[in-house]
Amino acid sequence: MFSTKLLSAPLQGALFVVIASFGFSVMNLLVRMASEELPVMEVTFFRNFFAFIFMLPWLLRVGIGELRTKRIKLHFIRSLNGLAAMAVWFLSISLLPMAQAVALNFTVPLFATLGAVIFLKETVKLRRWIATAFGFVGVLVILRPGTQEVSVLMLLPVLAAALMAISVLLIKTLTQTEKPSVTVFYTTIFMTLFSLVPAMFVWEWPSQKIWLAVAGVGLLGAIANLLVTKALAIADASSVMPFDYTRLPFMALIAFFAVGEIPDIWTWVGGGIIAASAIYIAHREARIRRRAKAELSTRDTLRPASHAPRGTA
Repeated sequence: MFSTKLLSAPLQGALFVVIASFGFSVMNLLVRMASEELPVMEVTFFRNFFAFIFMLPWLLRVGIGELRTKRIKLHFIRSLNGLAAMAVWFLSISLLPMAQAVALNFTVPLFATLGAVIFLKETVKLRRWIATAFGFVGVLVILRPGTQEVSVLMLLPVLAAALMAISVLLIKTLTQTEKPSVTVFYTTIFMTLFSLVPAMFVWEWPSQKIWLAVAGVGLLGAIANLLVTKALAIADASSVMPFDYTRLPFMALIAFFAVGEIPDIWTWVGGGIIAASAIYIAHREARIRRRAKAELSTRDTLRPASHAPRGTA
């Protein structure tokens, strides 16, 4: 039997991300299927509810004590934002060609770069600004304003990406003090409760087929997120996250065979431009982090010598 232990950590991480990308793509198809019968807000609730159900065994194993936090307010805010991002994304998948929605959603790292400057006061140098601008050119390639009408619906994946980028920044802040498992748990339970309220106003009981679909959405979402978390735990993000962009070919193939959608050439070209810019940004961020870590390590090594008492050997 094949074992991932035979692979290096970066290859294991890449494999986990590719599997997660396929899982997310199948999840998107199930969201499309469910949204044909149910309101999007109800599909969003079921996605969170079943993810919470699938997390219960983990909760029983680690115990309530593992979930202590002093940042409950930030968990609350992150969950509200995450719910908005998920609802807008599911609406995108239900109304637009799925491959096009996925390609436009690749802009999450671009918005995260902008948000890091505005909210976290990070310094971004010229190369990353050029890469970010290049990525937004990819959005224009897909939308092609002037040659076709750009409707509000076509901007939904971009809005979802902007909201997801805010979640990325909030998670980045939370992980300074919180374990990833704690963040995932609070996000899941809060989003389940928050999404139940609007879902109750549009509630429709699913058919047997749709019950299976929404359960699959929750299961695949939970597994895919855990795989990405595992990948980031064993390998550097810059080495594994480029494989996240396999979502576009996976989504294109699944959409073609399931519903007969064929993405146009501009979706591929624009998606490629956005992915290339995001990969470059991730690579630059990784280099900057490694350089800063090396400088800190050097200072820590030199500091004891500079403070050594005079006259000692």
